[in-house]
Amino acid sequence: MQPLFEHRLRLDGFETRVLEIEGDGPGLILLHGWADSADTWRPLLDRLARDGRRALAVDLPGFGTASALGKGAILPQLDALAGALVEHVSADAGGEDVVVAGNSLGGVAALRLAERADLPLAGVVPIAPAGLEMPRWFELIDRDPLVRTVLSLPTPIPRQVIERTVGEVYRRLAFSSPALADPGVVASFASHHHSRERARALLETGRRLLPELVTPPFDFKKVRCPVLLVWGTRDRMVPHSGARVLLDALPGTRVELLDGVGHCPQIEATDRIAELLDGFPGTASARAA
Repeated sequence: MQPLFEHRLRLDGFETRVLEIEGDGPGLILLHGWADSADTWRPLLDRLARDGRRALAVDLPGFGTASALGKGAILPQLDALAGALVEHVSADAGGEDVVVAGNSLGGVAALRLAERADLPLAGVVPIAPAGLEMPRWFELIDRDPLVRTVLSLPTPIPRQVIERTVGEVYRRLAFSSPALADPGVVASFASHHHSRERARALLETGRRLLPELVTPPFDFKKVRCPVLLVWGTRDRMVPHSGARVLLDALPGTRVELLDGVGHCPQIEATDRIAELLDGFPGTASARAA
């Protein structure tokens, strides 16, 4: 079993945290969703390490412990970091093509990378990607009674209470059943939102991002690499009906619907995601084909 290395990396002006395992096969990059961090991929990284697969997950700009976002549009900043990461991983592997998988906002970033013919991509795997239909995920969070209560109370609130509240909201919205949420992943998620100031800053980032996702932020005509779309049938945050938008634009897309799974299949259906990634895209030369 390959050990997990945690380290810092600076790319395209951003500094980020990396969770990395060494191994074989095409390099695999894992991109998390809004409000999340590289920690969401820990169960999958553990499984991939046992399979001997090379992979890494990063904190995207503005999330986890990565550099803060700059002014202006958010998606181009994520594009810059993700593109530089693809080139970095490919160069480390002697120029091999790379597979990029992303959950939610990370799925948006993965699909936007697929538009770039200059990148050494073997394929992309958007998992419950945002941006294909009218957004509803932010409204669910912004109007959640627990979130509103924590932000509106006039008295100081202990860090433990805030983290417990954040963890409860995360469990309830992101998973088909709160019991299916990995406790370690929930604790890591909550630790990044341990104060009201950080929670307010996160919601402000969501308000900045929302206009960029109201209409699909993609140019599907430019996509040439294989696409594997994965979605849970019990996703409350980003309903899987958005798969039709991608299928209409890219009829060759392979779609895997995971029955009874919520917004974070990498946690609820870790083994199945590992199996799908293991067989995708089939050969490293799929991009050229």
